[in-house]
Amino acid sequence: MRKKIMIPDLYNMWHNGEPITMLTAYDYPLALLEEKAGVEIILVGDSMGMTVFGMDSTLPVTLDMMMPHAQAVRRGAPTAFVIGDMPYMTYQINKDEAIRNAGRYMAEANMDAIKLEGGRDIADTIAGIVKATIPVMGHIGLTPQSIAMLGGFKAQGKSLDAVKKLVDDAKALEQAGCFSILVEAVPPQAMEVLEKSVNIPLISLGGGLHGAGQLLIVHDMLGFFDRFTPKFVKKYADLNSEIHRALSAYVKDVKEKTFPTDEYCYPIKAEEADKLKTLL
Repeated sequence: MRKKIMIPDLYNMWHNGEPITMLTAYDYPLALLEEKAGVEIILVGDSMGMTVFGMDSTLPVTLDMMMPHAQAVRRGAPTAFVIGDMPYMTYQINKDEAIRNAGRYMAEANMDAIKLEGGRDIADTIAGIVKATIPVMGHIGLTPQSIAMLGGFKAQGKSLDAVKKLVDDAKALEQAGCFSILVEAVPPQAMEVLEKSVNIPLISLGGGLHGAGQLLIVHDMLGFFDRFTPKFVKKYADLNSEIHRALSAYVKDVKEKTFPTDEYCYPIKAEEADKLKTLL
């Protein structure tokens, strides 16, 4: 069993050039498997709104919805560095409310850090959360909570001006005290510029090989979410097909009365079986 991963361990990996692995998880079974696989960072993502609850976006997700999932993930992955995602409107209203909501994650779910979306516009709030001794991972590039302003789930940083804005955002987050930044859906060239612009580890979600590590949404990479597949997702399994095959086989067996056979039934002594016939 590995020792508990903390921020200094992540920084040592970054300085030594060892890529950091990061995945989402939303429940105990997946968290346990990711822990056993050696994943260093687990994000309890508000992406559960889409992957678990079938919502059209992450916007309807609430902190009360997130909390039991975060608690379950923590139990399944005691040594991983687990980050709680701040849902929409839990940190945008004012700094005090953001600190209070971030504190809930730390106190009630035993998270190691929280993550929130935004750049320069949210830097002052991040500084307040960090001052309250809560580690923060930033999130720039494609920010799903801002899809109404972005015009949908579209790649970012595809022009010089756009990359300059991302650099300004990254520097503002570093200045505010973020220990790391997630950069989503940008070209590798933009990721390279960002990596050289700040002195904190960047995690790539669809940004190529640059950065300190990689993140994927676990339901995407396992083929367990089929509404759409982002360009940056590599499917390592096709669980939907395998689970559908198993469920269909079960339905067939039950309909044809080929399940359960004797091997799946509890035995009884012959003499007791004969006595039971008197009750029929």
